[in-house]
Amino acid sequence: MPVHDWTRVGAGTFHHFHNAWTTHLSEALNSGLLPRGYYALSEQHVGLAIPDILTLHANEGELTPDRDGGVALLAAPPKVGRKLVATEAGMARARRRTLTIRHSSNHRVVAMIEIVSPANKDRQQSVDDFAGKAIAAIDRGIHVLMLDLLPPGFFDPMGMHGAIWGSFGDVDEPPKDQPLALASYDALVGLPQADLERLHVGDVLPEMPLYLVGDNYINTPLESTYAAAFRGMPAYWRNVLEKDAAIP
Repeated sequence: MPVHDWTRVGAGTFHHFHNAWTTHLSEALNSGLLPRGYYALSEQHVGLAIPDILTLHANEGELTPDRDGGVALLAAPPKVGRKLVATEAGMARARRRTLTIRHSSNHRVVAMIEIVSPANKDRQQSVDDFAGKAIAAIDRGIHVLMLDLLPPGFFDPMGMHGAIWGSFGDVDEPPKDQPLALASYDALVGLPQADLERLHVGDVLPEMPLYLVGDNYINTPLESTYAAAFRGMPAYWRNVLEKDAAIP
């Protein structure tokens, strides 16, 4: 299913879709995609930060994947448009901006999935809060998959990926014909890396890597879960997004 132009609807309509997509992603991860010992929770609190999906490991010991359950982790480089590596100078900036994330349980947080909403871009503080949460997670060794289906705005002129990655390395201006971004941040010990895909409205969502242990990852089924969430939208708003229906 092609990506829709979500600027055609209000924040409340996107919020409904956002919640549904989060649910379908969580269901997909918990239905065999994650190796045994890992699980995904929706709207789990981590201190003051609230990611859309947390991938947790049930044991306090080393995060060693159990290949007897779930899909085996992948180690080959993911098939994405670009691979970015943090710079030493960028890491110094990131350390100055780091926020402390505290755990609400004794289960170790491994990864986060974040879907950018209009509310994350409505003012500078909102952009800073969202980016700061992702930066803090990466700095603590938590992998982040960020999904931004909204074009850059006044408060994030380089897009939300730019707001995040600017603390780790150089940021290129988003192409005019590819304003949307999917970014998977691999929180390596040392210099983080980012797998970046640029998109425009009408593109089909590719699978994106969700890192779990070091460079090992699973491919996240974005297109199928997006389509499932969209099918649950009210018919009127599906028509607005798919056709030229007038918005009241």
